[in-house]
Amino acid sequence: MLQTFKNAWKIEDLRKKMIFTAVVLVIYRLGCAIAVPFIDPTALKAMISAGDGNMLGYINLMSGGAFANATLFALGVIPYINSSIIITLLTVAIPYLENLSKEGEEGRKKIAKITRYVAIVIAFVLAFGYYFVLKNRLHALLYTKGFEGFFAAVVIISSFVAGSMLLMWMGEQIDKKGIGNGVSLIIFTGIISRFSHTATYFVALFKEGLNGKKINFVLVPLFIIFAIAVIAFAVVLNNAERRIPVQYAKRVVGRKMMGGQNTHLPIKVNMSGVMPVIFAGSIMSLPGTIISFFNIKNELADKILSIFDYNGLLYSIGYVLLIIAFNYFYVTMQYNPVEIANNLRKNNGVIPGFRPGKQTQDFISRVLSKLTFIGAVFLAVVAILPIITGNLTNTGIQLGGTSILIIVGVALEVAQQLESQMVMRHHKGFLE
Repeated sequence: MLQTFKNAWKIEDLRKKMIFTAVVLVIYRLGCAIAVPFIDPTALKAMISAGDGNMLGYINLMSGGAFANATLFALGVIPYINSSIIITLLTVAIPYLENLSKEGEEGRKKIAKITRYVAIVIAFVLAFGYYFVLKNRLHALLYTKGFEGFFAAVVIISSFVAGSMLLMWMGEQIDKKGIGNGVSLIIFTGIISRFSHTATYFVALFKEGLNGKKINFVLVPLFIIFAIAVIAFAVVLNNAERRIPVQYAKRVVGRKMMGGQNTHLPIKVNMSGVMPVIFAGSIMSLPGTIISFFNIKNELADKILSIFDYNGLLYSIGYVLLIIAFNYFYVTMQYNPVEIANNLRKNNGVIPGFRPGKQTQDFISRVLSKLTFIGAVFLAVVAILPIITGNLTNTGIQLGGTSILIIVGVALEVAQQLESQMVMRHHKGFLE
């Protein structure tokens, strides 16, 4: 991967794209340090650190720590991600959106426009909820004379919404003029920026101990080896795919003989990426987040918190089951065996050993079902590792499964995009 970046740097066009991407990401990190007026983030930091596994911690992770510091980019790209997921799901349910998705480039532009509008609405809702928590739950607003109430609310909410929309625009600029997926790179940068805090905690933990008890330094290399193994496991399964052989029959077009080639139909093991983990984590953290928002204190709330305790057995079981369920749901939404079989038949393609039509459709369905289960188990294992390591070591050191999946996926995507663009620029072309 490092060699890929080194070779890409030698090409002027790619070097300009890489520099542009880096400049945008630096601006993003600078925005994460610009504080929004009237807010003292101390109480919010305490609330996030006290609520392991709740949605506030997830938002803080995705925003690169900007949420806990109540800065301009506190909401991050969460509104845009949620909007994209909602529109993707509605594309199957609403005929208008389904027709737009089939209209090519113009249809995609209209869907992107609708996604932006929905993202603005979600950003307003999240910003208002953030202001509500800061004011009524945490009492973290620092009013000055003459700037109380409505004016402060407008400034805070507008700042959060504007910051989120600016990030969405920056991500789109990376898509157009840079390298990689803009939104994914922004999330990637935010997660990477938190590594320094994790390393500092790691060093302090082994230097000072936990609860006055010294920790064996033998655990240090074990943690490092374990982390490398998890990353390697994520890389291998992220690239793993099942290649179904496909043969295309020969046909006469005009005076030329077309077709007659052998190829394959690639189906990835991890087809849904990190989306099922995000869905499952959001749902499992929702009860605790609601109780924390409204500061509910009674026996029922305590029982609910114990059930949805991040380090508890019931939470882990529910988390795994939801990841598997959402993985099947997401793959079902994205891949249609009937459509794949029909496309193969229209193009005179056939899978050896299976007749076109129903037999091909059933075979593809069986392959998808098996790969979906393997991918779901893989996602569940990686996602549950933080809970396992935290409980076994009792040190609070956790290897974030979601973080690892995002980092590995984005890094591989950027490397593959650079390689493909280098191949295009070095290819002589058939005319020569």
